[in-house]
Amino acid sequence: MAKRIFDIIFSLVVLFFSIPIFIVVAFAIKLDSPGPVIFKQRRVGKNGIPFTILKFRTMRTQAGRLITSAGDARISKTGRLLRRTNFDELPQFINIVKGEMSVVGPRPEIPEIVACYAPWQKEILRFKPGFTSYATMKFLNEEKLLEKKNLMEFYLKEVLPQKIKYDLEYFASNRTLINDIAILLKTVGGTFDE
Repeated sequence: MAKRIFDIIFSLVVLFFSIPIFIVVAFAIKLDSPGPVIFKQRRVGKNGIPFTILKFRTMRTQAGRLITSAGDARISKTGRLLRRTNFDELPQFINIVKGEMSVVGPRPEIPEIVACYAPWQKEILRFKPGFTSYATMKFLNEEKLLEKKNLMEFYLKEVLPQKIKYDLEYFASNRTLINDIAILLKTVGGTFDE
């Protein structure tokens, strides 16, 4: 209950203070390339229930590969800046207020990736997905890691199992509101280290 209260209060505060950022980002996206300001995508949430995640659009087109690498030519100029600062993720605080996500929880995957989960990996679906997580801290440079690989194969065999392992370990032994706040602060710090 305390976690949900924290999620709602923190998300509402972030959304309120982000209003100027939302306006500037919306104008920048529209000036940079045609298309909607908000990118919507189906993701798999707690207990395997799908929901629509919200992000600022960072690509000229959303067609093509399911996984994005750092050198992806589809990313717009504005999109590169948004991704570098993680500002593209800000609309997800709306998902958190709606109860579809939490501030801290495993990052939600698309259905095509969840369909490839091994039985042990499906355990992660017991938890509400989050804006950030312990695994997020370990993979802050994930797009660079995926830059010159067979993306889907490398992600499914090398990256995904490690991410799920880290998050399952966190939820098994370190799941407290204090630790969630620490992860959140580290995420913000990591975002602006680049």
